[in-house]
Amino acid sequence: MMNPLLIHVLSPDSACRAKLARLVFDAGSHAEIYADVGELVEARPARGVILLELGKGSFTIENLTAEMNRHGFWLSLVAHTSEPTIREAVKAIKAGALNYIVTPETTTEITELLVELAPQAAAEAAEKIRAAEAISKLSRLSVRERQVLDLLAIGHSNKGIARTLDISPRTVEIHRMKMMGKIGARNAAEAVRIRFEVGDDLPEAA
Repeated sequence: MMNPLLIHVLSPDSACRAKLARLVFDAGSHAEIYADVGELVEARPARGVILLELGKGSFTIENLTAEMNRHGFWLSLVAHTSEPTIREAVKAIKAGALNYIVTPETTTEITELLVELAPQAAAEAAEKIRAAEAISKLSRLSVRERQVLDLLAIGHSNKGIARTLDISPRTVEIHRMKMMGKIGARNAAEAVRIRFEVGDDLPEAA
């Protein structure tokens, strides 16, 4: 049997919030309701999935994800609207939504959504947590240590890094040793993996 999901219903429409919360409860899961992004941010929930209504007020995926990032927490989210379009669906997924759906109207629709969400949300949460941990580790690096790691990640040897940065191979070894110590990498392959988990979301160098 599926473990109950915690659903955070975010909508400026009180009737929509009440209807979706009731459907979630009827489907055997728990719902928390929020009238705006500020209420959600103040609560800073540690788990669950956000069910975000689009098309009303100033609610957008971009401002929601920006606020979560700014306040140091993250949850998967599903966007919904009564009249979805392909164009908006593409935009929603690119902005970070796990899915973009027609607003559920029945317990059956909510149940199907919850069954679909459970494994997706867990996988996405694990990926985001790994990325967040990698970002935290890379934020400890100096500019030069970051440069050494970036060049290592694209296949440069110590000698190649030395030539590119116009420093001695011994200096590269020192920066590399410090870099690996700061990010907790046991070897070069692990350092490169941590770098790739961050992707383009690089933190400021120390």
